[in-house]
Amino acid sequence: MFLSVVNTIHLKEAKPGDMRKNIFILMIVVSIAHATRAQDTTSLSKKDSTDITQLLAQQLNTEQKDKTEYVYATFKTTRLVSGHSVETTKPGVMDLKVSHRFNPLNSGAYNFFGLDNATMRLGFDFGITNTLMVGVGRSTFEKTFDAFFKVKILMQSTGKHRMPVTLDYVPTVALKTEKWADPNQKHYFTSRMFYTHQLIIGISDPNDIIAIGIGGRQKITKRTSFNVEYYYQLPGYKLPGSTNALSVGFDIETGGHVFQLHLTNSRGMTERQFISENTGSWGNGDILFGFNISRVFTISKKKR
Repeated sequence: MFLSVVNTIHLKEAKPGDMRKNIFILMIVVSIAHATRAQDTTSLSKKDSTDITQLLAQQLNTEQKDKTEYVYATFKTTRLVSGHSVETTKPGVMDLKVSHRFNPLNSGAYNFFGLDNATMRLGFDFGITNTLMVGVGRSTFEKTFDAFFKVKILMQSTGKHRMPVTLDYVPTVALKTEKWADPNQKHYFTSRMFYTHQLIIGISDPNDIIAIGIGGRQKITKRTSFNVEYYYQLPGYKLPGSTNALSVGFDIETGGHVFQLHLTNSRGMTERQFISENTGSWGNGDILFGFNISRVFTISKKKR
């Protein structure tokens, strides 16, 4: 009876969608076989059981190779500290971001070690598809408005289609609205506009600035991690007096919120500011304490 049922299942011709059903039937059959073997020692040999196990393992391996498994949640949120991570906001989701940078710690006790003053960025990110998001924001530093979109060009995956890395393209435009230092001088509106293209490349006036951004995180627990972010301006493309931005941080994820606490030498929170116009130095004590808060809201349900 046992061998007859196995022939009826015929695993080699089973469709991938029937795999769970086949496994369930096999469990029943194996249970019946063990019960029968207790009554009739000639019903099933150990070799038959081994053959069935190997057949099932082969079927599972074949089905896994036919699937493509994508890598998700490499980082907790779409920003590592100041710069972008490879993550994108999910479709139908709005991500409210509140970012703070206090003044440098070396400003002294009179300024409560920088906590008396702060700059802030308020941002709204929207997920369009699984590979595309857009965002807008406004920073108190230089009264700057910014907008961007992020699209995934490559996505890390295993299985049928293998891709070792994830690659995003992030173009950003920023508008500086702070009053001119010399209102009597002739100014142009285009002088207020700044553009950034990341793979990672930062472009700013008056010269092209080329920088390489490196970032990563080390998980501590399931909901916490230690983060590092560094932007290096290539020699010959660096603005005089500017410094490379280095940030270290700590992420805490609590359901819909992600709290990011960090120390950085950059006061600005848009690419132009923290890549090409940063002047803070860790060696001189120009270290700012800051935090980001990310809160996601589902604004539309994804259609099936």
